[in-house]
Amino acid sequence: MRYIVGYLGIAVGWLGVAFMTANAEQAALKATIEKSEFGKTADGQTIELFTLTNANGLKAKMINYGGIITELHVPDRDGKLADVVLGFDNAKDYLAGHPFFGCITGRVANRIAKGKFTLEGKEYKLATNNGPNHLHGGVKGFDKQLWKAEIIPALYGVAVKMTYTSPDGEEGYPGNLKTEVTYTLDDKNALRIDYSATTDKATPVNLTNHTYFNLAGPAAGDVLGHEVQIEADKYTPTDDTLIPTGKIEPVKGTPLDFTTPLTIGSRIKELKGQPVGYDHNFVLSKKEGALALAARVREPKSGRVLETFTKEPGVQLYTGNFLDGKVKGKSGVVYNQYQGFCLETQHFPDAVNQPNFPSIILQPGKTYSTTTVYKFSTK
Repeated sequence: MRYIVGYLGIAVGWLGVAFMTANAEQAALKATIEKSEFGKTADGQTIELFTLTNANGLKAKMINYGGIITELHVPDRDGKLADVVLGFDNAKDYLAGHPFFGCITGRVANRIAKGKFTLEGKEYKLATNNGPNHLHGGVKGFDKQLWKAEIIPALYGVAVKMTYTSPDGEEGYPGNLKTEVTYTLDDKNALRIDYSATTDKATPVNLTNHTYFNLAGPAAGDVLGHEVQIEADKYTPTDDTLIPTGKIEPVKGTPLDFTTPLTIGSRIKELKGQPVGYDHNFVLSKKEGALALAARVREPKSGRVLETFTKEPGVQLYTGNFLDGKVKGKSGVVYNQYQGFCLETQHFPDAVNQPNFPSIILQPGKTYSTTTVYKFSTK
């Protein structure tokens, strides 16, 4: 009998050790989210920084000024973490102005021709802040607003929700637009962005995120060696001011054909325009409204892979053409041309003036809703 009791004691002891070990491992792998102060606006309001860390150690940081993703630390094939987005170390530099690093762009992302559109028989005039055209919501778009932010429960991972109400007439747009953007970091190394908005008057809405990625880390130089594949066999040609002509044409036989993986730099010099580079809207092959793969980017040296999923009908590939070495970013790194790329999931540019493009008009009583996911892995 005492042998049986002894064996039971050993078994119970081992079970206790296993239970404690499992609990310790679970605690060590638990995703976390923290809030801290990043700085203050010119009128003294606090800019909040949220640090989201998943169970694998991947870390995403964002601030409630412009909803900007300031840092994104992602492992390479050896497990070494590196920050793979362009931006600044401090609030002062973001407040001074920048080329839309990491921000929410709206009320309408991308360009509107001549800064005007007609809706329900009324012409609306907007700022022309990009040559003759309107860009990314105007002089003080969503990227320059202080959003209300709160940590919220997430079914998978950790999340922060940001809200902003754009008043009727702001930047020339009609209607009071209530907007929510939720960032969720899960344990599958995916950063999910959910957008929603409602209005009390018909208004155009087209929201996106404008993060500049460099999967080798911005200090490593340009992104011309990154391999890109885009799930699109058509694109929207533009005029010299990057406004769509209204046509939708095949990418085949052009430098825009990324239906099979090619490096960004392989055909970039074949493009026209000044400065030379990609700043093009691709018409995704997937069914509109379905969350599906839009693009895959791989950086060969680090092995990092970024997959972008979206419910949107288009994605804009932008390769940092206008970066000119005048901006000094995190850790003193100078951002030169092609130092980062953007994958801006969206409805098509100038859709408000193009009747054959999918509509971006939100009506009262309806809810604008869309999702984009940036998922990281290695290969």
